[in-house]
Parts: sequence; structure tokens; C-alpha cells
Amino acid sequence: MVFKETQVVEVSIPLPDSLDTRIYIRVTTLDKAVMVSLTTASQEELGATTPMGSMVYALPDRFNPQQPLATTIFTTQATVEFTTRTARILARKANRPVYVTNSISFVNAGMGGTVEEEMEALKNVIEVVSGQLSKEGLLEGTSVNEAS
Repeated sequence: MVFKETQVVEVSIPLPDSLDTRIYIRVTTLDKAVMVSLTTASQEELGATTPMGSMVYALPDRFNPQQPLATTIFTTQATVEFTTRTARILARKANRPVYVTNSISFVNAGMGGTVEEEMEALKNVIEVVSGQLSKEGLLEGTSVNEAS
């Protein structure tokens, strides 16, 4: 049996409508799964510890590929919906199990975390992670616009 080398990539993108807060993304590609960790920090908070947030496991459904199955492993009410949505989209696009941990806080977003800001952040996170998975040849060929 041949195992693929584990790939780890860390990037950051700006939090929508925020002056100094960024979303930090860590993508770990394992042999049979993908792990994604998401968090936010402003310039003043760099190096400070952040609560874990939610953790969700999603995997493709062989009988209904458009609706991946998702299980919440650890819940924080403020982040569970965003985490579940992210995990399901990535599991569908990569056609493999995905673990997502998320402690993103929209408090520092321009309008305090409106639905529009959360959806823009989701779109940006999916684009970045999909780009990384595409570089590694793990995407099923769907476009980023189909994720929303």
C-alpha cells in the first residue's frame, strides 16, 4: 500500500468588511481525508488563545452525491452552522471525508457579522480551500460558484 505524503498549507484572508481582522486557514491533506481549521485574529490578538469553536465531520453520500452527510463532533452554538455548511460543501467538492474546525468570530466584521458578511466569508474560504485541493488534484471538477 502506498501512502501519499501529508500536505499542510496555512494561509490568511481578510475578514469581510474588516479593517485589521483576518481569517486564518490551515488545510491538511491526509491520505483519505482533508482537515480544515478556521479561526480569526486581529493584529492586537495575534498569539492569543481562541476557544475551539465547532468541529464537524462530513462525508460524501454514495446514494445522493449532492447532499453529503455531516456529524457534529463538538458544538459551539455561534459557529456550528458555518462549520457544517463549510464541511458539506468541501466534502461534496472533494468527494472525500472532511473534518472542519471553526472558531471564526464575526464581531470585528464591518457590520458585526451580518448574513451577507458570513456568506462572503464562506465563499472566500471555499475558494481558498478549493484552490489548494485543486493544486493537489483532489477536486471533482466542480466550480467554486456551484458551492453557494
